[in-house]
Amino acid sequence: MFDILVYLFENYIHNESEIFVDHDDLTKELSLAGFHDDDIFRALQWLDSLSKLQESHVKPYLTKMTVSSMRIFTPQEARKMDTNCQGFLMFLEQINVLDASTREMVLDRVMDLDGQSISLDDLKWVVLMVLFNVPGRESAYAQMEDLIFDEPDGQLH
Repeated sequence: MFDILVYLFENYIHNESEIFVDHDDLTKELSLAGFHDDDIFRALQWLDSLSKLQESHVKPYLTKMTVSSMRIFTPQEARKMDTNCQGFLMFLEQINVLDASTREMVLDRVMDLDGQSISLDDLKWVVLMVLFNVPGRESAYAQMEDLIFDEPDGQLH
């Protein structure tokens, strides 16, 4: 399923191509690209859920948050994301790529992915997908894009 999400993001969403409105046409296109129907269905559901999160003005999971709040990962989240992934999310908050709301969107979407765990590279893609349509987060999206695509070659000194 994750391969479909990245395929859609790279070929339609990120390139600002006209994305198919009709799920049947999109399903046919993805089938022709070699993806399985069950995976296509799950990927489209995942994107629909992301769209609903991005459009929502009420974030019920943030209603009790204060400025001094600290996010503790649930046991399920800790199993899905290793310490590198958890640390990366905290890093993104520290450099203001993510705020509390977008962090929770990322966690929601990570937990809805197939599989028992997620790699750091896949987490970066999820963050990018979440930030893509969030109003007012254009600079955060650009920073995240730089973190994914402008990785330095060789060793850092």
